[in-house]
Amino acid sequence: MTDLPLADIFSSFGDAFDFITSPQPSGFADREVGGPSEVLAKLGAHLKVSGAAFLVAIVLALPLGAWLGHRGRGEGVAIAIGNAGRAIPELVLIAVTVAFIGLSFFNVVMALAIMGIPPILTNAFVGIRQVDRNAVEAGKGMGMTEGEILRKVELPLAVPTIMGGVRTAAINIIATATIATLAGETTLGDFIINRNVFGDSGVLAGAILVALLAITVEGVLAGIQYLLTPRGLSMQRAAASSA
Repeated sequence: MTDLPLADIFSSFGDAFDFITSPQPSGFADREVGGPSEVLAKLGAHLKVSGAAFLVAIVLALPLGAWLGHRGRGEGVAIAIGNAGRAIPELVLIAVTVAFIGLSFFNVVMALAIMGIPPILTNAFVGIRQVDRNAVEAGKGMGMTEGEILRKVELPLAVPTIMGGVRTAAINIIATATIATLAGETTLGDFIINRNVFGDSGVLAGAILVALLAITVEGVLAGIQYLLTPRGLSMQRAAASSA
């Protein structure tokens, strides 16, 4: 296989940038495609479906994983769910959901949420279990209830591990949402999958937009993780990494 000339690579990215910034003639239909209005519309739809799935995954998985970790039970379940999430092909999951449940925004959201549940659940469980037991015992000695220990001691100390799962889930969902277009839901995946309509520049533009969206969300969640992590824990980790 021959390597593409550097000039061709730059030209392809230039065409993709033009597709994003200005409408282009379609080779399939007598209309223009791309441009800011269509890009923003599909970006908004992508954010809507992936954001809804992300919230569902957090609501279902985070409290359960944290509580199981606090109680020290369900380790096998948490690990099994995590392994199952990595083993299920995204396209198969969406296809099965559509085939047996039907086409709707809610059904696509639930299918995408399933991709986000395993890392959140597993990391929440592991993060809580890894909290220093001395800190937990100190909380009990202060007369804290089980719920207070979980909220005020275990969850803050487990933030880095939990947020690792949350960030992984967000990226999984954003990436998988590109194939939600096969289930009739508009996303940035329209540009990537409908090559005959949007052309090669549209395919590359869609891939670039999904990558930029994933990087942006990753950066935002990293910032949230930094704000939620106790300063003492951050300093301890920094000292350990520089040692």
